[in-house]
Amino acid sequence: MFDYDKWQEILATVKKNKLRTFLTMFGVFWGIFMLMLLLGAGKGLENGVTQNFNSWATNSGFVWSEKTTMAYKGMQPGRYIRFTNEDKTLIEQNVEGLGIVAPRNNLGGWRGGNNITRKNKSGAFTIFGDYPEYQEVQKVEVYSGRHINSIDIKEKRKIVVIGENVASVLFEKDENPVGEYISLNGIFFQVVGTFKSLRGGEQGNRDTQTVYVPFTTFQQAFNIGNRVGWFAFTAKPGFNVAVVEERIKEVLRERHKVHPQDMNALGSENLEKEFGQINGLFSGISMFVWIVGTGTLLAGVIGVSNIMLIIVKERTKEIGVRKALGATPFSIINLIIQESIVLTAFAGYLGIFLGTLIIESLGHFIRQQPDGSMDMFGPPEVSFETALASLITLVIFGALAGLIPARKAAKISPIEAIRVD
Repeated sequence: MFDYDKWQEILATVKKNKLRTFLTMFGVFWGIFMLMLLLGAGKGLENGVTQNFNSWATNSGFVWSEKTTMAYKGMQPGRYIRFTNEDKTLIEQNVEGLGIVAPRNNLGGWRGGNNITRKNKSGAFTIFGDYPEYQEVQKVEVYSGRHINSIDIKEKRKIVVIGENVASVLFEKDENPVGEYISLNGIFFQVVGTFKSLRGGEQGNRDTQTVYVPFTTFQQAFNIGNRVGWFAFTAKPGFNVAVVEERIKEVLRERHKVHPQDMNALGSENLEKEFGQINGLFSGISMFVWIVGTGTLLAGVIGVSNIMLIIVKERTKEIGVRKALGATPFSIINLIIQESIVLTAFAGYLGIFLGTLIIESLGHFIRQQPDGSMDMFGPPEVSFETALASLITLVIFGALAGLIPARKAAKISPIEAIRVD
């Protein structure tokens, strides 16, 4: 039942020494405020990093060729391994747990810029030769037209799918690129689709400066022959990517006469491993933030407990009179704990409110950026569940902070209390 007199008494106690009350509440306010900011910043960093991985399949990886470092079967070290179309078939036939394998080629080397023109407009962009299956490794959002399909591969069609930035450079703002022709190093291709990146920041911008050409067309048009630059692959559900990755490398070593112990002849990247490391990193960051934030909050709560001890000492005579008039120890404990909870809960609520307001304002600002992020930092956020859990934890801490002073108050003897000056 709501006890109006008790709340009036608590309010009078709080007003009695405004500066002391303010400093006590500020300690709690600052602790919960910093906890909210730390949690929001940690989540913002996580959002920024994971946004840059949004387009990648977690069960995927890559294998590329390097130079041999060991002699084997009459072959001297220092030989560069060159993949071919036949390697794709061999991998599909001999690797258990393989989902898809997608050969890739890149014109002009890794991140090389190639001259692409349309009428009087031109730009230097990256050109990839790809199979349709590569979309299972790195996803993009096709917002007009379509992506490469199996018929394009079979018929070696001269078609391209271009990134958003490529379209903005070569075409007018209100012009639809689909169906138009562009020239790639002097060879004309028809645009069948345009895409956006699912990543943000610099990486997303780089994605949209890309042109996709059917793999078979790429080899023929740019006189690549049957060479393959590298392989992208996925593992089937239930299979470890690292096991599939190693088996692919074993098949390629055997085919290209590479020493089984030559670990430098083939390079690889395992995205499943990278995702696991990133998740572990952010779990550690989250735990660290909670430890630091909770420690700061506890410092404020201890301050509340100390102030409540002072308040109990100041009100010794009053408590003694209460007990002489019949007040039970429980009512005394309840009063002191309630005062402690009011101080911590109110200060904590202000800290949560202000911290959340700053986080949401910063998040809104970041979302207004063209790519929705600021390099590696995404929109910070604190969930309602986290804020509610923090407030509940604070109320519990407030009750504990008032428990020791309350028990001390309950033990005060009425006769001794009346003698206090």
